[in-house]
Amino acid sequence: MFVREVKNRSGSISIQVISKSEGRYRVVKTIGCGTHRHEIDHLKLLARQEIDQLESQPSLFRSKHDEMVKEIFSSLSNSSIRTVGPELIFGRIYDHIGFGQIKDELFRHLVISRLAFPLSKLKTTEYLYRYQGKIIDVDTVYRFLDKLNDSLKPEVEQIAFAHTLRTLKGEISVVFYDMTTLYFEASDEDDLRKTGFSKDGKHGHPQILIGLLVGLGGYAIGYDTRTLYVVQVFLKAIHTKAIL
Repeated sequence: MFVREVKNRSGSISIQVISKSEGRYRVVKTIGCGTHRHEIDHLKLLARQEIDQLESQPSLFRSKHDEMVKEIFSSLSNSSIRTVGPELIFGRIYDHIGFGQIKDELFRHLVISRLAFPLSKLKTTEYLYRYQGKIIDVDTVYRFLDKLNDSLKPEVEQIAFAHTLRTLKGEISVVFYDMTTLYFEASDEDDLRKTGFSKDGKHGHPQILIGLLVGLGGYAIGYDTRTLYVVQVFLKAIHTKAIL
């Protein structure tokens, strides 16, 4: 390393500490700038002290093995980065509740991604590829959601309900029910989408009603897009003493 003087447009002189590596010069530190000779000389003295301090520090890579490690790390890029925080935190909660019983790995990825980064389905696939190294097509996500609704929903609800029952010490005496609506810009109706009440005032658009049933503290009991269905299932469970 050495000290370099750089003349600025204003007429002042900047004092820099320079290093040379593999034929390239790099500014290690700019000590400051001065106009008068005594200021410049003082800055050069500080720069030499800085060099002495830096050169007295042991090198991170000293042996051939360390040089090999340095070469390996220098080859890493952003594509090698994996975000582990969401899995460390939300993954443990996911397993604690009991959702680890569901063997489909995509369900785990979608749940944890939704908690950490609530994005669109397309953005979720981009997140999984960029930060988790998982190549999942957005069409695969849509097909899985059909599978979730058709076959996995009872198992998911049962796991969530069992966790609620444990958390509330086996007693569910008070429940809360809420309903919301989603609307579609498309005008066509089908078995799922019907024109009707809309909390957003979009009465001319097909709607989906979503109902959620929870216990004390907001712990989930059940949900459905057919709002009466949730209440009926819960009342039937109470009647058969499956809950209380």
